[in-house]
Amino acid sequence: KVSVHQKYIVEDVKEEFVVDYLYKAIKSEALYEQDYMLGTSFARPLMAKKLVEIAHKEQAKYICHGCTGKGNDQVRFEVGVKAQDPTIKIIAPWRIWDIKSREDAIDYAKKVGVEVPVTKKKIYSVDRNLWHVSHEGGDLEDLKNEHKEDMYFMVTPPEKAKDEPTYLEIYFKKGVPVKINGEFLNPVDIIDKLNTIGGENGIGIADIIENRLVGMKSRGIYETPAGTLLYAAHKKLESVTLDKYTYQYKKLVSAQYGELVYNGLWFTALREAIDAFVDKTQENVTGTVKLKLYKGNIKPCSVDTEYALYDEGISSFDV
Repeated sequence: KVSVHQKYIVEDVKEEFVVDYLYKAIKSEALYEQDYMLGTSFARPLMAKKLVEIAHKEQAKYICHGCTGKGNDQVRFEVGVKAQDPTIKIIAPWRIWDIKSREDAIDYAKKVGVEVPVTKKKIYSVDRNLWHVSHEGGDLEDLKNEHKEDMYFMVTPPEKAKDEPTYLEIYFKKGVPVKINGEFLNPVDIIDKLNTIGGENGIGIADIIENRLVGMKSRGIYETPAGTLLYAAHKKLESVTLDKYTYQYKKLVSAQYGELVYNGLWFTALREAIDAFVDKTQENVTGTVKLKLYKGNIKPCSVDTEYALYDEGISSFDV
């Protein structure tokens, strides 16, 4: 086996990922093209940040990534690295070596004795983190093919999910989830718990055709159970606590935020400015939302908040 590494550096950044990145996603309800919950996109700036920190610590002048020449991640990593330190040089083997496909990459790994978890029969490109799992490539590239449910990591196929509905309560404080079913949990445990609850109820599967930053369309299958639940509950709470014009304008800002994050523009003044605007909108987004989950469906049942702009007396049909 061939190995040229000198050391491995492994850091547990799950809490930082949730607090500094996913909380911003939830508060803004950022989406790309109305569907994609940006699980890969939000992870890349944190990874780029850590790569630069380690490079400085180790006095490294080069950073190497394994992204393909057709994907968005090459841009996200390289822009993210250069935004923090423009002197660091990038090495991108997929663009400069004679590797033109995932099959070539598998053959190369086998040749040099590196074990990889994919095969030529199940050749999906999989990206997984606390927020989501994405699946691309293989038979998904033919749009006539229905995606196969055996690819799922986090979500039970809806038709095989529990036969009884699940009721779920999420309590938000200033737009951030802090309690699940009345229990205070730390940030990572909240996402983990909602992934479990959503997954067993078939929540969070999306089959998306997206317009890539690099100019082509691509198809991805995404599993985002916790995110889907949190966005649904947060949206319901905002509909009660935000005034009409703030609520409507925030939808425009959310789309712009999603576009920035998708395009690798995390380290920008506009992203920081949008975060400041969103934080202002969240001052009264506090309360409990109750959801009913059943075989892939989410039904908001109730909202309990002291900051409601809804007045039953005014809204009643009774004179």
